[in-house]
Amino acid sequence: MKFDIFIRRTFEALKISSQNRLAILLGINRAGITQAKNKGTVPDKWILDLYRKYGINPDWIETGKGKMFIAERDGSVIVPEYKSAPHVKARLCAGDGSFEVDENISDYWMFRTDWLKRKGSPSHMILIDIYGNSMEPELKDGDTVLIDTSEKDILAGAIYAVGIDDTIMVKRIEKHPGKLVLMSDNKDYVPVYLSQNEMNSVRIIGKIVWISRDVR
Repeated sequence: MKFDIFIRRTFEALKISSQNRLAILLGINRAGITQAKNKGTVPDKWILDLYRKYGINPDWIETGKGKMFIAERDGSVIVPEYKSAPHVKARLCAGDGSFEVDENISDYWMFRTDWLKRKGSPSHMILIDIYGNSMEPELKDGDTVLIDTSEKDILAGAIYAVGIDDTIMVKRIEKHPGKLVLMSDNKDYVPVYLSQNEMNSVRIIGKIVWISRDVR
């Protein structure tokens, strides 16, 4: 079907207004939308995914006829819930080390609420960007990670965002007798060992639960 018709009807059904948001909801890269726009056509899989994920009637998408949504037997419309997560410029306050969010929000990302619940606590999710290569190959420079800030209990080998003084680091954390170990995946970086006294200066911001990466 024609791209412009698909976009207009999909935006109406999902109550969105940007192609970037559509890419997120379809689970594809933004470049995929651009390619479809340039070709003027839409992959059939997108229409199938809109039906499977959001209950949008394929016939309505293609022809504009019939109901916008496929109804369940009880007559209720399949419309998933969404929740936004703030994308922040990560910074720690000096002194008490509290994590500033409200003053550093650059934008919001939308996620299906049921998907967030499978990852952790939807109301405690934030996104920050990764800088540097200390966690390669798992995390690369420029990646965006989703952090559950309610997850502060240390699970051995899991990746956390931590604050030391006014610096934020993303590391794997392990507890050893009388010390805390911050480990990088990149073997060029040596582990950081913190003694019992030094452990008091570390704030666990939250656990990394998801990674977003652009194709380069």
